[in-house]
Amino acid sequence: MLVQPIAARPRQALWALAFRPFFLGGSLFALLALLLWAGVLSGALHITAPGGMLAWHRHEMLFGFAVAVVAGFLLTAVQNWSGLPGLSGRWLQGLFLLWLLGRASWFLALPPALLVAVHGAFLPLVALALARPIIQRRLRNNYPIVALVLLLASCQWITLLGWLNQDEAWQRRGVLAGLWLVAAMMSVIGGRVIPFFTCRGLGNMSPAPSRPRLDRACLLGSVALPISYVLGLNDTPQPAMAMLFAALAVLHAVRLVLWHDRGLWRLPLLWSLHLAYAWLIPACLGLALWHAGVALNPSLPAHALTVGAMTGLIVAMMARVSLEHTGRPLQVPRSIGWAFALIQLAAVARVLVTPFSSLGLGLSVVFGCAALLLFVWHYLPILMRPRVDGMPG
Repeated sequence: MLVQPIAARPRQALWALAFRPFFLGGSLFALLALLLWAGVLSGALHITAPGGMLAWHRHEMLFGFAVAVVAGFLLTAVQNWSGLPGLSGRWLQGLFLLWLLGRASWFLALPPALLVAVHGAFLPLVALALARPIIQRRLRNNYPIVALVLLLASCQWITLLGWLNQDEAWQRRGVLAGLWLVAAMMSVIGGRVIPFFTCRGLGNMSPAPSRPRLDRACLLGSVALPISYVLGLNDTPQPAMAMLFAALAVLHAVRLVLWHDRGLWRLPLLWSLHLAYAWLIPACLGLALWHAGVALNPSLPAHALTVGAMTGLIVAMMARVSLEHTGRPLQVPRSIGWAFALIQLAAVARVLVTPFSSLGLGLSVVFGCAALLLFVWHYLPILMRPRVDGMPG
């Protein structure tokens, strides 16, 4: 049984809902992983992992950091969607322990098959915990969320099997397909929450305008990209892929224009979401140019996606969700505004400075670590303590 009655809620606030341990664990892990990766690149640290540290970096920043936050967000949101209690207590502790074991397993000298099993079990269990209340309440609009989680699990299995068979191409395809599936989740969830949060944050209580055709086009295009990576269509430049990436860039830009309101720039919890989503545009345009034959390192648009869009949206969503689900006012101190800005600077340094100077990579690490440190410093007590309004959760 994966959904508990309210009476069975744990006394420890940390295990009351999934956002608490996974937001905290994910942000702490990202900080540590970023420092380790910087140490390895600089030669200051000499650490080995199965398949090499590049394989570790690729896998862990997506299937370690990002997936933890996605799990925490979805397993918390499903309670609101369904009206049923979310995962908590021992079931949540067990799921979090499995995630934690996955992070440590790279350095525990586990048999390869066991390492693959440990990593590959997490996302299917997340999908199962999501599916039960969604199916029970027949929330058909949320079925695609469960499907996306299962597709993300499939991408991880492709990556792990590529590592197990020492196949670099399949490792890379699995990770990049997973990254663009996360982008698809950002498109789906961002399309729901960014216009809604913008209207509410600016005092507009009327429903956010619905644009189902635009949303559907973004979803179809976003899901087509990871499929193209699995099929190997992005291994070499392809004119058709250039058109797909360019079209998706235009769709994301149109969305941002329609969501925009001048007042949002006064509120960090709003401009952080919009700026993070905006990084999807250069990520798509960069790959459109590469597929069109422009001499561009495809790592640059990939990091526009991972640092600017993915990490930016993750930190912004963690900041808002943590306040909302602990009964606190939706206001952040200046330090968190700086954390949002530092993520943007980290993306700028990694994507725009690194091609011209080796300092760009170091600056990106410094800015990213500073942002995560500010987030953990402010939100650790919030995530560890009970709700301030006395409500469960």
